[in-house]
Amino acid sequence: MKVLSTLLRRAGEGGFLSGCRLRGRGGGELTVSHLLFADDTIIFCEARKAQLTNLSWILAWFEAASGLRINLAKSVLIPVEEVDELEELAVELGCRLGALPTVYLGLPLGAHHKASSTWDGVEERMRRRLAQWKRQYISKGGRITLIKSTLASIPIYLLSLIRIPNLKEEGGLGIRKIDLLNKALLGKWIWRYAYEKDNLWKRVIGVKYGQEGCGWRTKEACGSFGVGVWKEIMKEANWCWESIEFKVGKGTRVMFWTDKWCGNAALSQIFPQQFTLAVHKNATINEVWNSSLGQGGWNLRFARDFNDWELDQIRDILNLLRDFKTSPEEDSVSWKRGEGGHGAFGVKGAYNMLIGSTICVFPNRCIWMDKVPTKVSFFAWEATWGKILTLDRLQRRGWQLPNRCFLCGCEEENVNHILFTLYSG
Repeated sequence: MKVLSTLLRRAGEGGFLSGCRLRGRGGGELTVSHLLFADDTIIFCEARKAQLTNLSWILAWFEAASGLRINLAKSVLIPVEEVDELEELAVELGCRLGALPTVYLGLPLGAHHKASSTWDGVEERMRRRLAQWKRQYISKGGRITLIKSTLASIPIYLLSLIRIPNLKEEGGLGIRKIDLLNKALLGKWIWRYAYEKDNLWKRVIGVKYGQEGCGWRTKEACGSFGVGVWKEIMKEANWCWESIEFKVGKGTRVMFWTDKWCGNAALSQIFPQQFTLAVHKNATINEVWNSSLGQGGWNLRFARDFNDWELDQIRDILNLLRDFKTSPEEDSVSWKRGEGGHGAFGVKGAYNMLIGSTICVFPNRCIWMDKVPTKVSFFAWEATWGKILTLDRLQRRGWQLPNRCFLCGCEEENVNHILFTLYSG
C-alpha cells in the first residue's frame, strides 16, 4: 500500500488530484489526499470528470506495479453535498454509487454524532442476544451473566469516538458503567493529543481547532469550529488534565507559572501573590532557567522588590524549585495515575478513577465475590436494596395479607427483621 500512497501523494502535489482541504480557526490549511487502513482506502478529490480519469489511471498503474487487483465492484463513489452528473462520474471510475451517511470500518461516516440512529446497530445486536430471555427460563444470576457478556460485545472503538446516549442510573449489580467507560475512552484522545508527536490525525485537529498551551491541547471547540465529534471529546479535558503532569526536559514547551510541572498544582495557584507580581507571566521554564549560573539556577523577575515579611514566600518558591532543572531531553507529559508507575494513560486506570470519584456507598466488594455463587450474590444485592419479596412489600403491591412473621409469630415481616433482628435475637 506504500506504492499506492506514494502515487496518490505525488498526484496531489502535481495537481492531478485536489484532495480534501481543511481550513482552521487560525487561518491554517491542511490538505489530505487519502487515508489508509490495512487494505481499505479513502481517496478525496473534486467531483470533476478529469480528476476521476486521473484517479482511474493511478489505480491502473498501481495494479501494474504491484500485481494486486482493485475490486471496483466493492468500491463506492460517495458524493458530498449535491453533485451534478453523478452517474457519469461513477461510470468513469467503474464503481457503484453510494450516499452519506454510511458506515466505514464499523463507524458511522457522515452521520450526526448525536443521532440515536448511530447506535441502531449496537442496539439491534443487544436485542438479538437478550431475546433468548423470552425463550428460556434463566435465573437472575444467569441474567446478570448474560447482560455482562452482551455489554462486553459493544464495539469499544465506537465508544472511544462517540458519546453514548444518557443512561438510567443503576447501582450495585457488579456491571461496569458503560457511560464511565465511554468517558474514559473519550478521555484517551485528550491524552493522545498531548502525548503523541506529529501524527496525521493530530495535525488535522490542530489545524481545524487551533492549539494552545505550547501545542499540548487544542482551543475550546465552539462556534462554527465546535460542531462534531471533537467537541464531545473536549468535554472530558478537565478531569484528564487534572491527572496529567509535565516532565520537564528543555523547558521550551512548558509554562513556568501556569503549567503543572513541580507539584500537584501550578505555581500560579500555589503562590498567587508572587504570580501577580511576575514580570513575564507566560514565560516558559527555559526562559526562567539561567544556565550561566554555575550548574544553572532560576532567574525570577518581579515587578518590584519584596518587603521583609514577603521574603519567606520567595524562599518557599526556591525551596520547591531546588530539585528541578532543565535537561537536553524534550518536554513530555506523564499520567499520574498510570498503572505500574510507567506514566502512560490506561483506560482501565482512568475508569477506576472515575468510578472512585462518583458517590457510591454500595458494598460491591462484599457482595460480588468470585467464589460466591451468582444467585447468592444476587440475593445479597436484593437484600441490600430492600427488594426481597417479604410480606410488607407484598402489601405495598396490593396483596391483602396479614403481616406477621411466620418464624417468630410476633413481629412484622420485613427485610431487616428476617435477616438481622430474628437471628440476632
